[in-house]
Amino acid sequence: MATTNTEIPTLDGNGTIPAYVARPEGTPRGAIIVQQEIFGVDAGIRKKADGWAAKGYLAVAPDTFWRQQPGVQLDADKPEEFQQAIELMMQHDFDLGIRDIEAVIHWVRREQGVPKVGLVGYCMGGRVAYMTATRTDIDASVGFYGVMIDQMLGEKHAIAKPLMLHIPKADHFVDAEAQKAIHAGLDDHSKVTLYDYEGLDHGFAAEIGSRRDEAGATLAEERTVAFFAEHLG
Repeated sequence: MATTNTEIPTLDGNGTIPAYVARPEGTPRGAIIVQQEIFGVDAGIRKKADGWAAKGYLAVAPDTFWRQQPGVQLDADKPEEFQQAIELMMQHDFDLGIRDIEAVIHWVRREQGVPKVGLVGYCMGGRVAYMTATRTDIDASVGFYGVMIDQMLGEKHAIAKPLMLHIPKADHFVDAEAQKAIHAGLDDHSKVTLYDYEGLDHGFAAEIGSRRDEAGATLAEERTVAFFAEHLG
């Protein structure tokens, strides 16, 4: 099945970003960009987008790897596909990726007429959520188990709009030292809210596969819903 249903122009106009778009009934209360993990715009990400649309938001899930391998859907529970996903992330140009996010923000505001835009991202997308908060004028961002944020704290001064990060304490991709650095760097930032999740691992809010922790995912999603309701409407 096709993972995307919409094409969004890049900032330079030389290409189009494939995206899965889910529309609410009636006028959107705001828009939410659903930033994928390393596994593509898979059934889980599309389910997240559909969930936001059901809550009244225009939901847009761009295909991050469209320049490398458009339409990729990989299974986190299959080691060889997990490795393929890691390789796609390693080859991904994050700076260019943020320009793509900016293009999506412009498209939402200008072409869709929705002024308030948020972003929620998972794993690699959690890192993108942080970068979006530091490098764009997005209205609110949420990152779930973002990787490598501890290495990007030099950009924290640029965070001008609300950012929420969900941090599982037993994340085997973001160790205790990295988590400590994130807290040390961001705890006193007026725009940043950090939540720790004791005993939970990377991927605890995934919609599909074996990584999900129901209680943790429910709590984090409730906090995210309230956060966007406050900052987007």
